[in-house]
Amino acid sequence: MQLAAAGFDVTVYEAQPVVGGRSRRLTAGPYSFDCGPTFFLMPYVLEEIFSACGFRLSDFASLRRLDPMYRLIIGNCDGAPTVLDTTQDVAHMAERLARIDPRDGAAFRSFMDENRRKLARLTPVLKQRVRSLLDLMSIDGIAAAPYVRPWESVHQCLSKTFSDRRTRLALCFQAKYLGMSPYECPSLFSILPFIEYEYGIWHPEGGCNRIMSAMADACTRMGVRIETSCAVDRIAFDGRKVVGVHAAGSLRRHDRVVVNADGTWAMKNLIPQELRGRDTDAAIDARRYSCSTFMMYLGVRGEVDLPHHTIYMSDRYEETFRDISQLGRLSEDPSTYVHNPSAIDPTLAPAGNSALYVLLPVTNNDPRQCSIDWDRERPRLREDALRQLEGPFGIRDIRRRIEEEILLTPLDWQRERINHGATFNLAHTFDQMLHRRIPHTHPKLAGLHFVGGATHPGSGLPVIFLSSTIASRHICELEGKTHPFDAMGSAAPLPVALAAVR
Repeated sequence: MQLAAAGFDVTVYEAQPVVGGRSRRLTAGPYSFDCGPTFFLMPYVLEEIFSACGFRLSDFASLRRLDPMYRLIIGNCDGAPTVLDTTQDVAHMAERLARIDPRDGAAFRSFMDENRRKLARLTPVLKQRVRSLLDLMSIDGIAAAPYVRPWESVHQCLSKTFSDRRTRLALCFQAKYLGMSPYECPSLFSILPFIEYEYGIWHPEGGCNRIMSAMADACTRMGVRIETSCAVDRIAFDGRKVVGVHAAGSLRRHDRVVVNADGTWAMKNLIPQELRGRDTDAAIDARRYSCSTFMMYLGVRGEVDLPHHTIYMSDRYEETFRDISQLGRLSEDPSTYVHNPSAIDPTLAPAGNSALYVLLPVTNNDPRQCSIDWDRERPRLREDALRQLEGPFGIRDIRRRIEEEILLTPLDWQRERINHGATFNLAHTFDQMLHRRIPHTHPKLAGLHFVGGATHPGSGLPVIFLSSTIASRHICELEGKTHPFDAMGSAAPLPVALAAVR
């Protein structure tokens, strides 16, 4: 969108039959599902992109703010689980946390104030190219430095503020949005729960895939050519200069190529080894990767008495993450996420029925830690998921009500050209952040650019859109064109303070 608005002639090559990648729509009979992300954060980031390109997001998609944002079911080995319906109303949320521990209600307000300051300091860094430590030696980088704390995990950070284990879990599980354990994820990502409570959680009517098709619609109006079912087999070079891509059996010539495939898979499979230097297959695979997911998409007869999002956290929460990230094995009581959009959106299932999305975080398919035969374990994972639906989620008669079903394991994700089946890209460990992620502009291969979760700022739809702005802005600089944000008199997405009151 941004490159087309800047005046470039753009072609999109999409391997799938529909746009969206991991955010595309899946269908099974009369049921529809989001393939990956199921809610939207910080819609102002995308509103600014649409506006800069001459459109209004509201003309393409309808977004609804959720309250409750989600329901948390926190396991307790000594008794019944704690059930917590979260709300963006900070005063009410503080009251609900105070019922868990009186000290944590007041601490929640302090948490919001502290992370508001933290995000304000980090936001300029999230929006700029970071090629080396020198790029961080700016006023913005120095202002953000005290909030980085590489020695501290999200859970350790929250343990200094909140007294009760359940409160800490309620505010650290968001590390899973990055495919990481909160016991390993760097503490700067405490901004994730803050962003939810500050800006809300939003449901696009029809699912998050509607955001992707909305962007495709806008691109088409601007003359962008979108070729679906057209996988790129490799990038074409003349020496160290990009000349196009090989797709659908032919060379398609282009002056620049922007790679939005899985970043490390693309490095290994689309670029010849002799051009990659130190980035050998072995070196790429030696990096740390996020977890993967077992997915179950169910078309269910009848309604399901769950809110839009429900998350079950086992009383063995820390152990389950050790199973996933260190031991490479399946957990006995897996934490589980259920998306029930039919509770508020009638477009995804036949009238009176439900389209359920069930996610179990599991180890990725990296052979250094995983020896699981996913095809053999598929029935066990399905049984684990159904057992959780019947147990903590309390869905009665779920087995006999299933009308349609799709299952995906890490092996299926890997077959979709995702390295190790790690659905959240490179892990966000401190040594793989900022300039240590894949660069937006390749330093040694002219005309080659990257966007997506493997680049800075990282995974998650809002920051992936920030990545697209960083890359498109640099391409405009290289070609002497005006970026659409500059053309409209705005140097970047809306300031944090303004966005909060919108």
